[in-house]
Amino acid sequence: METAFTITNFDKQSSARTGILNSGHGDFPTPCFFPVGTHGAVKTQSSEEIADLPSPVLLSNTYHLYLRPGMEILSKAGGLHKFMNWNGVILTDSGGFQIFSLEGFRKVTEDGVTFRSHLDGSEHHFTPEKIVDIQRI
Repeated sequence: METAFTITNFDKQSSARTGILNSGHGDFPTPCFFPVGTHGAVKTQSSEEIADLPSPVLLSNTYHLYLRPGMEILSKAGGLHKFMNWNGVILTDSGGFQIFSLEGFRKVTEDGVTFRSHLDGSEHHFTPEKIVDIQRI
């Protein structure tokens, strides 16, 4: 999947810029508002209501998606887009924020990070490659 960013406006004094981010699922302007669907759902909103929002992109969290609803459910649904009933762009973060926010629940090693689930205490090891594989679902 090719991703490209095109700057459409640039302010020399402040270095502020706007642009268009091109992804494999569509283009969207930056900056823009991102509804957040941490676990593959935007709270209190149906997919139809989300489609009516002026944002062409949703944000989700790889770490939280992995724990709940989980990779098996997302795979059976046909991927995150189908699970969320969303045809637009979905941006998933790497879960890297959890390295800091869940400091008491993780151990960082040379090859990745092992988290103890805040849900049930189970351990899960993440490498950069595994995160990319999760994000592709």
